[in-house]
Amino acid sequence: MERHDLAIVGAGPVGMTLALALKDAGLDIVLVDARPRGAARQDPRVLALSHGTRLTLERLGIWPHLQATPIETIHVSHQGGLGRSLLQAAEYGLPALGYVAAAGDLATALDDALATAGIPVRDNASVSGLAAGAEDVLISLADGSHLSARLAACAEGAIQGTDDDLVERDYGQHAVISIATPAEAHGQRAWERFTPQGPLAVLPYGSGCAIVHTAAPGEADALMALDDQAYLARLQAHFGTRLRFASVGPRNRYPLLLRYRPNPVGQRTVWLGNAAQTLHPVAGQGYNLALRDVWSCAQTLLRAGGDPGAADTLAAYARARQLDRQGTIRFTDGLVRLFSTPAPALKHLRGAGLFALDLLPPARHFVAKRMMFGARAWP
Repeated sequence: MERHDLAIVGAGPVGMTLALALKDAGLDIVLVDARPRGAARQDPRVLALSHGTRLTLERLGIWPHLQATPIETIHVSHQGGLGRSLLQAAEYGLPALGYVAAAGDLATALDDALATAGIPVRDNASVSGLAAGAEDVLISLADGSHLSARLAACAEGAIQGTDDDLVERDYGQHAVISIATPAEAHGQRAWERFTPQGPLAVLPYGSGCAIVHTAAPGEADALMALDDQAYLARLQAHFGTRLRFASVGPRNRYPLLLRYRPNPVGQRTVWLGNAAQTLHPVAGQGYNLALRDVWSCAQTLLRAGGDPGAADTLAAYARARQLDRQGTIRFTDGLVRLFSTPAPALKHLRGAGLFALDLLPPARHFVAKRMMFGARAWP
């Protein structure tokens, strides 16, 4: 039976990043993925990357190989009320508050770096179960084979038999995503517009715009059924006139929910990425939080040395990540619930809050730094 120091379950961007962050740690590392090798290169999603994420990808040597569109300004508003706020990179002496990149491009850069580093990927290997013991974790594969590791890092989706402690909240919203072509240059500006149906995000993506259009499930069905011109008209009416759209591409949709593990570690096991938490896409925090988790996990293992699955080491990682994880989860969840409530009193309160955010630099800086670096406002 194969034996390793670290088995990373999932060769998506999260799992590959962890492997690269530990490539010089002297650990015997293997990635195990249910898909064929390189499947993540075909990921059609678009990712919002924070400035802190850029710094981490630079440390790993990935950033120079990634095409990313900078976000220089973020315009925040809410439908049906006064009040708006602008967050601008120039206030912080940065080239951008964040970036927008294709998930497939990021996966390609990471996969190429894995190949260069000689880190093996066991593909077409679906994990059917984990059994943690005192010295190692037995990883069962769907083909009947097994491997063991001193630490299992679950970095892709949910692993069968380990979901008993999950906290879940269904927001009753679906995201309809697409790429739109603006009639005028977007000027590296992003828009986050809160509406009673849910937030609408418009992100600069090359010369186009990545659209995340939130709606109730029934409304999402109707939006998906429209032809492109009818949907374009609906999108424009919903967004307003701050930017005009000339055309829109194919649409996809997915349900939105909050799903997280209060404790991201177990016996000789750590959960990362969507295996640890799935967030609402508001403020674009999902992958950025995952990458902060990955970097902290790698640094904790490097500092501790020795047995990567030792209980004290995993407990130290969980403590280090508690503030940022819980803060980011509550930040995104609070935004969705505050701005999706149609109560008239809250509408005026939201408007006042956006006005205050624009007029009070400390409050604005707090929000901007949280979006760039997480709850601790650290890279």
